[in-house]
Amino acid sequence: MFYKLHRPLFFLAVALTVAAAVPSATGAQTALKKIRMGISSTNVSFLAMFVAQHKGFFREEGIELELIYMPANLASTAVMTGDIDYSGAVTGVIGAAVRDQPMKVLIFTVARPLLFLMSKKDIKEVKQLKGKKIAGSSPGGSATILANQALKHFGLEPGKDVAVLPMAGAASARFAVLESGTVGASLLSCPENIIAQEKGYNELAFLGDAIDYPQNGFGTSEKRIRENPEEVYKMVRATLRGLKFIWDKNNREQVIDVIMKQFKLQNRKMANEMLRHVMRVLTRDASVPPESIQNIIDLARENAKVTRPVSIAQVVDYSFVEKARKELGLGS
Repeated sequence: MFYKLHRPLFFLAVALTVAAAVPSATGAQTALKKIRMGISSTNVSFLAMFVAQHKGFFREEGIELELIYMPANLASTAVMTGDIDYSGAVTGVIGAAVRDQPMKVLIFTVARPLLFLMSKKDIKEVKQLKGKKIAGSSPGGSATILANQALKHFGLEPGKDVAVLPMAGAASARFAVLESGTVGASLLSCPENIIAQEKGYNELAFLGDAIDYPQNGFGTSEKRIRENPEEVYKMVRATLRGLKFIWDKNNREQVIDVIMKQFKLQNRKMANEMLRHVMRVLTRDASVPPESIQNIIDLARENAKVTRPVSIAQVVDYSFVEKARKELGLGS
């Protein structure tokens, strides 16, 4: 389902709308409140949200959620102008808050980056990337920031030892430039990493093992938090229910069914492998270490050339997720 967008901002931004058609849990249902959320990718790291859609959790909260694909920085701008309601690009929300835009992250669903540094077949180690190019994302985007951090982790200097090419588009575009031979390596998400390995490309590093960088979840404007606290709480609670459902071992086959439906897969083995990877980074109850959040803040400050200190409390509002944890019987 595509939302009809009139403003020029969205003619440039909106490439894809992801909306799950979820049957009503009951025969009679009151009118749902339509909510639009911008997300910067459609990969499996958004599984908590996809499960909450397909299992009807948002609808049970009275919400019809529409996910709209757009770059992270554009999603933040669109939230501030009121063109969308929430941003699923938490790094973009933090970046906006660091630049003094009144926005807050409300929930984290992924604790570490679900990204893989995949290389050409003749490159076996990260150090062999010296003098070569790798594909990142848009300037200031998560993949670019994480590429720089990963290179530093392995003793290489971004821009000097290795050129990180900023690229618009999803991980599929970064895979395409890897296949074309334009770059020596690319940062791929899941399932592009699985496809790349099947084609003989090498996994040089899983960034979740090297970098503390919470990803995924969502945020919104402080204005919306003030004016619509009940709606905000329902959005957070539905997403947390999605997380809880995934972690229940009794639901494994249902979660795989959601992955197959969401990504239009016929191969159950592929869906199972995608689930295996995402479970490596998924939060159990939306808890992430404070030092990891501070790391994102400091990287955002560096990128925006903001010299003043910025605290976690200035960019995150935990009140809704803390209330939902208690209500759902999850640990703090």
